[in-house]
Amino acid sequence: MPAVRLIPCLDVKAGRVVKGVSFRELRDAGNPAELAGRYYEQGADEIVILDIAATLEERCTLLKTVRAVAESIFVPLTVGGGLRSLEDIRAALQAGADKVSLCSSALADPELISRAARQFGSQCVVLAIDARKTASGWRACSHAGTLDSGRDALAWAREGRDLGAGEILLTSMDRDGRGTGYDLELLAAMRAAVDLPLIASGGAGTPEQLLDAIETGGADAVLLASMLHYQRYSIPQLKSFLKEKGVQIR
Repeated sequence: MPAVRLIPCLDVKAGRVVKGVSFRELRDAGNPAELAGRYYEQGADEIVILDIAATLEERCTLLKTVRAVAESIFVPLTVGGGLRSLEDIRAALQAGADKVSLCSSALADPELISRAARQFGSQCVVLAIDARKTASGWRACSHAGTLDSGRDALAWAREGRDLGAGEILLTSMDRDGRGTGYDLELLAAMRAAVDLPLIASGGAGTPEQLLDAIETGGADAVLLASMLHYQRYSIPQLKSFLKEKGVQIR
């Protein structure tokens, strides 16, 4: 089994890192480049930066922010938000991204996944799925979680895999920012549905919950935000805990 990755996530709006609950009630958490640099120094395996307002404002990711973050780290950087075309994706990569995260744009135009995979390689394409629980399962949401796409999240992940996505970034809209733990049922269902690397997102609050996502949910990586931004834990503390529990880490 590959080593588990710890990945800080920077949700950015108007050039600042913000964090809320289920993408709402946003609070300022700091400067993106400064936080990214701090997490890199602490031992982050990768960094994700998501421009959460780009799709709603119908614009591309703020490339100035991407460049500043890329210059402050020397680990893989995934960038998402407002990437609607190959030109947008190319611009993000030229600004310093190693991978791109596609969510709303992929739901609107699934073939964007295929075009991006052919042009830049599947390893560059992360399919981000913002999933909300319903009576019949989980639905994939778009536009920062504000719209129900009508697509079953698990079926959408399988379609995305077949179209060429190389990784799944799975966020539980119901758990996001609450610190109550990842949605283990959702993770396990997604793990059974697709064999792509799976990043767990939404709900991390304690080291034990990271372990649950890995051992019970089958996650290959865990996304971290509030618990790092507000300095409840550091990356070395989390890595130490997981190592003590027998988890292979980088």
